[in-house]
Amino acid sequence: MSNHLSSLRVRASDLNPSDAATVGALIDAYLRQTEREKAEHALRAAFTESMALPAAYQDEVNAPASTFRDAAVYLAEIDSTPVGIAVVKHVDDATEIKRLWAQPEARGRGVGSALLDTITSHHGGPIRLTVWDWRADAIRMYRSRGFALVTPWDERPRLVCMERMP
Repeated sequence: MSNHLSSLRVRASDLNPSDAATVGALIDAYLRQTEREKAEHALRAAFTESMALPAAYQDEVNAPASTFRDAAVYLAEIDSTPVGIAVVKHVDDATEIKRLWAQPEARGRGVGSALLDTITSHHGGPIRLTVWDWRADAIRMYRSRGFALVTPWDERPRLVCMERMP
């Protein structure tokens, strides 16, 4: 991959078969990393790469076209290689970022910021998200884009709720 930001682009996925496979793979990477981190922070038992994801997540990986049919899914690409994803749904009177992920090798190259900028430019009204408190880099990025801590709507331990008002 090149180091030029000009090769970074974000596009809406239409969840055709090719995009569905890409979305599933990126979601799988995100969920596996999250499960490993939960184990490191004593929120779950040990998790290894060979283990199956919890059943609640299987459809996101295996059937993203149907799972995300009511969502906007954005793919970030560097030199046409998929390196990031965002899944956005409308919940109540807000837009909620359900998943935002950049492949580890692409971090620090503006992928997360480009995904957030795309979301904020395409979705009006309040935008909200949750993030694990140990993800300090992500929290800094969200704050830099105008997100602030709010009263939690999700009571899972160590989960931080943030919102950006228009």
